[in-house]
Amino acid sequence: MNGSRLPRWLAPLLVCAMLTQAALHLARPVVTYRVIGLGGDALAVGLVTAAFAVLPLVAAMPLGRLTDRLRGLSSVLAIGLVLSAGGTALMATTDSLPGLAATSAVLGVGQLVFMLSAQGVIARWAGNGLLDRGFGLFTAAVAVGQLVGPLLVGALLGDVSGATLIEASAVAFRVAAGIVLLGLPAIGLMAARVPRMPRRPQGQERSPIESSATLMRHRGVGAGMYASLALLSAVDILAAYLPLIGEERGISPMAVGVLLAVRSAATISSRLLLGRMLRWRTREQLIALSAGGSAVALAAVPISGLSTLGMGAALAVGGFLLGVGQPLTMSLLTRAVPDNARSSVLALRMVANRIGQVGVPGAAGVVAASAGVAGAWWLSCGVLATAALVSLRTPSPPG
Repeated sequence: MNGSRLPRWLAPLLVCAMLTQAALHLARPVVTYRVIGLGGDALAVGLVTAAFAVLPLVAAMPLGRLTDRLRGLSSVLAIGLVLSAGGTALMATTDSLPGLAATSAVLGVGQLVFMLSAQGVIARWAGNGLLDRGFGLFTAAVAVGQLVGPLLVGALLGDVSGATLIEASAVAFRVAAGIVLLGLPAIGLMAARVPRMPRRPQGQERSPIESSATLMRHRGVGAGMYASLALLSAVDILAAYLPLIGEERGISPMAVGVLLAVRSAATISSRLLLGRMLRWRTREQLIALSAGGSAVALAAVPISGLSTLGMGAALAVGGFLLGVGQPLTMSLLTRAVPDNARSSVLALRMVANRIGQVGVPGAAGVVAASAGVAGAWWLSCGVLATAALVSLRTPSPPG
């Protein structure tokens, strides 16, 4: 990939990312409503949300090392889609909270497989000069899916409540599974366009891949991991707990879907402006601004008496700032390690993300049980604020 021209394989990859994220962000809020329909409380919401990230904690690093060694990644992308569709379809058939947690874990593994292999394609073939742009466009496509998914929540659930939530959520889960499977033709198109790593000459040894501990010793890696963890877990808390805030204030699922879409639209806009922002500040400074600024903006959402319009404004500002940090953590980490460890460090980043997705929602569920939904929300804002401080105090990696 030379100059500033984008490669032919990127467009189908972006389409597939948009579809998988639309399905995911249709399914995740619907999980909350299904928990409510099954009689669950805020603690149950937190635990089911955390289940999404449990299995990926074990699978991420082996998958990352495998990705670094494979010549082609298209088949791995397809496996991720099939697992995501299967987990979502199974959610429509379960009528118990443990079953919902188990199917959420399957969905989590599918998303891990797809996202890690997709990021591996960009890290391998984009080249250092276009890493920020490639990851920026990829995460913008992800944000488009995050915009479409909540709008589908509103369209499919409408104003339903009580016992009808179970039936309506089952329909929504089936729609989500179908959307994921629409990405398979895009993977086939991408496979025909993406290069493959050349075969090693016979007898040539593979370059050793650094251990996780060694990867963490590279300058900037630890701070980038923590910032990524904080930013992604904040998005999860948003998707899981905004419906609960809506229930408390009498806001319909349709209106909650619109509020989530406002956040996603703001995130898209910031990722499309990423190139201009990088001419203004360094990656580390922008990551700190992303975490700290979104913490302040989102902290206003649960404040008692804030109107729906005020919530939308806070989510728009917070969403814009949240969108800045994620692609920058990807490019920062891939540039901080040797070329043959790029997928491995992205996998380690995903392990950190999944720790955040288990730990922060789990802790939020415990806090919500005693301090209410607002307390859980503000816990996430506190994690964001500490990530901003860590990023500001970390020197830039060489190069």
